[in-house]
Amino acid sequence: MRSGLPICMWHAKRASNKSFLETGLKCAAAALLLAAAMLPSAATAQGPRAALAPPPSDAQHYDQCLALTRSNPQRAYDDATSWRNLGGGFPAQHCAAVALVGLKQYPEAATQLQGLANAMMQASPALRGDALSQAGQAWLLAAKPNEAKAAFDAALAFKPNDPEIMIDRAEAFALGGKFFEAIDDLNRALDANPNRVDALVYRASAYRQLNSLDLASDDVERALTLEPNAVAGLLERGNIRQLQGNTDGARADWTQVQKLAAGSPPADAAKDNLAHLADSTPGAALLTTPAKKKP
Repeated sequence: MRSGLPICMWHAKRASNKSFLETGLKCAAAALLLAAAMLPSAATAQGPRAALAPPPSDAQHYDQCLALTRSNPQRAYDDATSWRNLGGGFPAQHCAAVALVGLKQYPEAATQLQGLANAMMQASPALRGDALSQAGQAWLLAAKPNEAKAAFDAALAFKPNDPEIMIDRAEAFALGGKFFEAIDDLNRALDANPNRVDALVYRASAYRQLNSLDLASDDVERALTLEPNAVAGLLERGNIRQLQGNTDGARADWTQVQKLAAGSPPADAAKDNLAHLADSTPGAALLTTPAKKKP
């Protein structure tokens, strides 16, 4: 099978800017904390807890700006830039970086997110780690695995053993063709939660790339036992079955993917694979996976 996208650009959320912005940035959880980071004086004047209560107008502006990154990233960027010039601080900078992702200016977005993490000296380690993780995701969108890996390394320094970041770093390794290193990170993520379907499918794909088809099959079968209609798992199992000579099984899996996810990147990959089967030539590599599930 063609392996042009090793393990696949694993995150379907990164296959489209919209889905990346919706699920990859963890914006909802970080919104008030990011807004609070621009107000160190409040803690001095009113006590440390006061910094967790930004003015409602700032929090509202931040939420509105982030929402705009999904529908009109250029307007969001312009708004964030104006807001930053008026003293919008870290929330404005973060919204501008997210808007750059929507504008497909991935290296610039990643650079800004890294700069933001470095500038937030008074923010919590978790928040700085999230910003660096987001930078890594933007580097992945830019197809820069080395830069992505460096950003995830830095994120893990703030959030050690975070399974989300380990899975992201595994993607960076895989994108650079370092499948053994990817498997090491996925092993760690699965040690934390053995039932993560996404990590099992990703590891199956890595094993497939290394031609360890028995191990790949074990992982994907376990994933599909946990979630029988996991589109990525069915797509990957079809890939593995085809390599094992089980053409009928591969065809059944890819046909099911088309039924479950019509019009999606996985369905397009399945259609391509089925077309290659009809031509008696190798099929396409796994192209996408579902958004990651929280442990």
